[in-house]
Amino acid sequence: MQHIVETTIHHLNHDGRGVTCVAGKTVFVSGALPDERARIRIYKRHHHYDEAEIVELLESSPHRIQAKCPHAGQCGGCSLQHLETGAQIRMKEQVLAENLIRIGKVTPQTWLRALTCKPWAYRRRGRLSVRLVAKKGRVLVGFREAAKPRFVADITRCEVIHPLLGDRIPQLATLIGNMDDASTIPQIEFSAGDEVVALLFRHMQALSARDQALLIAFGKQHGFAIYLQPAGVGSVHPLWPENPSLSFCLSAGPVAQTVELAFHPLDFVQVNALMNQKMLLQVMALLDLKASDRVLDLFCGLGNFTLPMARKVSNVTGIEGDEALLARATDNAQKNKITSAHFYQADLFEDQRGNFWARQPWDKLLLDPPRAGADKVLAYLPHKETRRVVYVSCNPASLARDAGILVGCHGFVLTSAGVMDMFPHTTHVESVALFER
Repeated sequence: MQHIVETTIHHLNHDGRGVTCVAGKTVFVSGALPDERARIRIYKRHHHYDEAEIVELLESSPHRIQAKCPHAGQCGGCSLQHLETGAQIRMKEQVLAENLIRIGKVTPQTWLRALTCKPWAYRRRGRLSVRLVAKKGRVLVGFREAAKPRFVADITRCEVIHPLLGDRIPQLATLIGNMDDASTIPQIEFSAGDEVVALLFRHMQALSARDQALLIAFGKQHGFAIYLQPAGVGSVHPLWPENPSLSFCLSAGPVAQTVELAFHPLDFVQVNALMNQKMLLQVMALLDLKASDRVLDLFCGLGNFTLPMARKVSNVTGIEGDEALLARATDNAQKNKITSAHFYQADLFEDQRGNFWARQPWDKLLLDPPRAGADKVLAYLPHKETRRVVYVSCNPASLARDAGILVGCHGFVLTSAGVMDMFPHTTHVESVALFER
């Protein structure tokens, strides 16, 4: 029996659903916005909360807009296309502020203006799911469904991924559907450099010569580099062309300060190329880099910040736990003829205070950790010589916790903080914070 009730939406939760309360129980409503009045249908009950969908919108939010993508609401790739861009930014700023106050017990002296860029066709890295659906008699390629993550959304195009790929979802589905065994391919990773877009096909069984020929022909026709992954990460190899070159450029200012970063299809790179460039310039401005500075870059990856900073300062050292990324960073330094950058491998979730780099008197510290944050590092860094710390975060909760450590345990002041819209139309909150002595 359907349970339909009338209610008012209070706010949004972490995945972009409206939150209301019905008979004392929290209900998450797909597609609803704060302050909207709606008749909703509760379709799934849990012990502590229920899930619902809108049956009839009685009072709309002034910030509601028509989603650009016809698949919005069904596809899980985006969750906020129905909310105007400015309101999305304000929501993310509120999430950051609430986390800093609630978890870190800190508030920045000033709020940075949000970093934004074009909200469409921005995504250069991601994973598409593949499913042969017998009932439909064809292959589906896309992101997972929002309400039913076990299913692949039936989409014909994607408005947020790289335009060379976003318009070719149906052709990809047809390609795999024409292969000898479409069920052998569960997913496709895509990675875009400045010049080349790579498609990496994960396959569970050996591909026939015919299937490989189909993939090569598709790559040639549409201008994609084709990679295969028959097993683990170490099995990734190019199918066509023989030696594809994936890279992107970052500028630290004048042309002479541009660096080119080569990467592999499964390497971590910031998903939004334009935002990555803006973020780099903001981070360097917040660090207030001087030629004589000694900078420690923790969780440095393939040198996204390290190498552009090395064009500015006398000594920058990058620390990374992933050996493959570290090797790429070292190669990138050599290819760019940068001698002031040094890289070392270390698991930053383990105590590294015995390492020589952890004992050095760094002038400035840059942190760009994964979602878990950097609390393990902050047990022994920064030292009293460090005057500035810039923290780039993909998780406002871990940033807030670590901000509390930097302020409460190390004597820093949270000078400024702000959001960066790395993932438009999603609830993902990327942020940056500056701490000073």
